[in-house]
Amino acid sequence: MTAEPLTEPTAGPLQATSPTFVGMPKFPYAARTALGNTQQRRNLAHATGVIRAKRAKVVAEIDRWEELRQAGADAKDELLGHMAAYLEQLETNLTKGGATVHWARDAAEANRIVVDLVKGTGATEVVKVKSMATQEIELNEALEAEGINAWETDLAELIVQFGHDRPSHILVPAIHRNRSEIREIFRKEMGLVGRPAPDDLTDEPKRLAEAARLHLREKFMRATVAISGANFAVAETGSLVVVESEGNGRMCLTLPDTLISVVGIEKVLPTWQDLGTFMQLLPRSSTGERMNPYTSIWSGVHEGDGPQNVHVVLIDNGRTHVLADPVGREALRCIRCSACLNTCPVYERTGGHAYGSVYPGPIGAILNPQLRGTASDVDKSLPFASTLCGACFEACPMRIDIPKLLVHLRAKVVDAKGRNTVEGRAMAAGAWAFGDAKRLARLQKASTLGGKILGNRQLPALPGAIGQWLSIRDIPELPAQTFRQWWADRERKGGAS
Repeated sequence: MTAEPLTEPTAGPLQATSPTFVGMPKFPYAARTALGNTQQRRNLAHATGVIRAKRAKVVAEIDRWEELRQAGADAKDELLGHMAAYLEQLETNLTKGGATVHWARDAAEANRIVVDLVKGTGATEVVKVKSMATQEIELNEALEAEGINAWETDLAELIVQFGHDRPSHILVPAIHRNRSEIREIFRKEMGLVGRPAPDDLTDEPKRLAEAARLHLREKFMRATVAISGANFAVAETGSLVVVESEGNGRMCLTLPDTLISVVGIEKVLPTWQDLGTFMQLLPRSSTGERMNPYTSIWSGVHEGDGPQNVHVVLIDNGRTHVLADPVGREALRCIRCSACLNTCPVYERTGGHAYGSVYPGPIGAILNPQLRGTASDVDKSLPFASTLCGACFEACPMRIDIPKLLVHLRAKVVDAKGRNTVEGRAMAAGAWAFGDAKRLARLQKASTLGGKILGNRQLPALPGAIGQWLSIRDIPELPAQTFRQWWADRERKGGAS
C-alpha cells in the first residue's frame, strides 16, 4: 500500500478550541435551558440507558462485587491518609526511571510548566490523550495563546473540539451529539486543519471512525510532543497508567520524542497490587466491559523504546483543600468512571453543560465546589443539583457517598450566607418556636385560626419566595385543631378515638 503524503499543519494557532465554562449561569437556569433541548434529551436517554445496561450485566458476573468496591475505597483512603509520603515515593521512583517530575500548585503554574516544556522543544503542535486534568486547567487555551496547536485524538474529544463545543460527559464528552450532527461537523471542520472528510461521508459509525482515523494518522506521524493525563500513578513502582478503547492513546504515548503527563495528585495508588483491583472496577463501571482494549503503562525512559524525554506534572489545583475536609475528602476517591452520571435522573435530563465544568453530574456537584470554592453562583448552586435519590452511591465503584457529601456541602453554602436571608430568618424563627414547649403550644393553637377560616379550602397563593416555594409542593389542609387539643377532647370523651 502506497503511503499518502502528510498534510502540512495549518499556519497559526488552532481555532477549534472548545469555549470555556467561564460565565455560565448557575445550575437552575442552565438546566431549564437544557430541558428545552429535546434532541439532546433523546441522545442522553439513549446513550446512558445503553451504558447502564452493559454495566449491570458485567457487574452481575462478579459474585463479590461489594468486596471489590470496598477494596478500591480502602486503597484510596490509604492514599488520602498518607498522601505526602506516597507522592514523595512516586517522585523518587519516577526520577529513578529517568522521568522529570514537576510540581504545580494551581492551573496557572501547571500551564506555564507545560507551555515552557513544549516551547523548549521548538514544536508548534502537540497530540493529546484524553485528559480531564488538562481540561480542568484549560491547557488547550494556554497552548493556543502561545501559538501551539493542541490536537485532541480521542474520537469524542475530537468531535467536541471540531464542534467548537464543551464536553458534557466524563467518559463520552460528545454524548449530547448524534451521528448526523457528527457527520456535519467532520465535513465542515476537518479540511480546515488537515485531511478533509470524504465527500461521500455518511453517518454510519464505521465511516465516521474511519474519517477520524485517517485525519489523525497524519498528526500522529508528524508530532514530536504528546500530552497525556493518567488514570493511575503507582507510587511503589513509579508507573503511570492510561486505559482507553481506541488506541489513540497508545499512539500518543509511544511515537513522539517528548511525553508530558499532567496528573492530579489524587490519582496515586499505593502499590502495584492495588492496580489489579482498579483494573476490574474501572472498565466495568465506565464502559460496561470486562476489561478495556488498551492499557498503557510506562515507568520513565527506556532507550530506543518510546519517548526519550518524559515529564510528569503533579498538580494540586485545590485538591489539598478538599483533602483538609474530613468529610469532603471522600470525593478524591473518584476514578472518573462516570457511573454516577449514567445513573443520575437529573443528569440524564439536563446534560453535562448545565454543571458549568468539565466535571458534570453527581461527582461534579460535589467536586467542583470543593476544588473551586463556592464564591461563584454556579458552585453555590451545584450541591442542590440533585434529588438525593442515592442511585449515584449504589453505582459508584469507589463507594463515594455522594448524597451525604451533597448535604454536607449544602450546609456549608447555607452557613456561609448567614442568617440575613429568607431561609436563614425562617430557620431562626423555627428554632425560636421549637425552643420552648409552652411557646410552641401557644403558636400551634394560634395556627388553628387559619384552618377555621379556610375550612376545607387550600392555602391561597402567596407572594415572594414563600409563594414560589409553596407553588411546587402539595400543601396539606390547615388543621382546625392541634394535636394537643384533639388529645384533650379525646380524654374528655373517655379515651374514645
